[in-house]
Amino acid sequence: MGEDKKKYKIFAEDKKFYLGSVTVSNGRFSSLDLEKELSEEEAFSREEAFLLPGLIDIHFHGCLGQDFCDGTREAITTLAKYELEHGVTGICPATLTLALTDLDQVLAMAKEYSKEGEKPGEARLLGINMEGPFISPVKKGAQNEKYILKCDEKILSRFLERSGGLVKFVGLAPEENPNFEDYIRKVKGRVKVSLAHTNADFQTALLAYRAGASHAVHLFNAMTGLDHRNPGVVGATVESKEVYAELITDGIHVHPVMVRLAFQLLGEDRVVLISDSLRSTGMPDGIYDLGGQKVEKNGKRCTLVEGGNLAGSVSNVFDCMKTAVQSMKIPFRSAILASTMNPAKALGVDGELGSISIGKIADYILLDNELNLQAIYQSGKKISGNEADVSQ
Repeated sequence: MGEDKKKYKIFAEDKKFYLGSVTVSNGRFSSLDLEKELSEEEAFSREEAFLLPGLIDIHFHGCLGQDFCDGTREAITTLAKYELEHGVTGICPATLTLALTDLDQVLAMAKEYSKEGEKPGEARLLGINMEGPFISPVKKGAQNEKYILKCDEKILSRFLERSGGLVKFVGLAPEENPNFEDYIRKVKGRVKVSLAHTNADFQTALLAYRAGASHAVHLFNAMTGLDHRNPGVVGATVESKEVYAELITDGIHVHPVMVRLAFQLLGEDRVVLISDSLRSTGMPDGIYDLGGQKVEKNGKRCTLVEGGNLAGSVSNVFDCMKTAVQSMKIPFRSAILASTMNPAKALGVDGELGSISIGKIADYILLDNELNLQAIYQSGKKISGNEADVSQ
């Protein structure tokens, strides 16, 4: 790129592909030359690289032997480096259901790390996704039941204070909390309430969304499913048009038919691809810790040693996007949106990130026609790959 204005197949903010070029100044897109619109089929027939926004993962736990809930600087740094190396330029790691004192340490460390600002070579810490502790023991999945609590506005305030406002999502099982509607109304202006690990029926979930809950944690997993007489949390999510829904497309958690159904029912603007990755990601098969419980990694599958519940993934959002397109027949455009613009909107950072647009931060990636990473850029500077830097 730079002065020679090398051409790329750019996925632009209007959700279309174009043959064109970009320029970056002071870490942001300063010009965007979109010469020719391309259909998805035309784009794959051309040899130029795809230029996409950097991906964003709003729900993952760990990798390379580290977990966000280890509460250490080493853990956050390891996660941030791994994610960026895999084309994920923005992260919102998830907490486990732990003792409050342990969560305090995790949130305080994230606050300290975030205060230091952008770190070249490490993905941006955009927020924290608190999966627990206000969840259901019936749908706890791989969460530790002994630390589950009733929803509490004071405890939430404690989370927000400890994290310096980094907490963006807090999970809730409404059926476990008689006062859930009042709680949601009181806190929705300070944090996004998500339905997580919940055994709620359709009507209860719908009431929670109508009260202001705006997010569904890993759709289909650890929630009541879509039955023709009992539509459950999935049905309530479909009916609630302002709600974003996370979806794990690692090929293990959700069948391809249900992935396609989710995109059809929700539309491409409401699905958010997540990895839900564990510390065993990038590690050999074996036994690993998950919030005080033992998890066994066997290939791409991770399950609790005790009980056998599916625990999490060993994937990342880039691989999930690629799997969605190449193995699950999701249109490339839809998979890109679910990995970039949609998570940015769900997080509330779409004014700065999540799309290729003049004035936005120049975090982007280059891919070949087989969807292999060719280069990764952070604030317009090359992190990896053989391409030249954009002119500054």
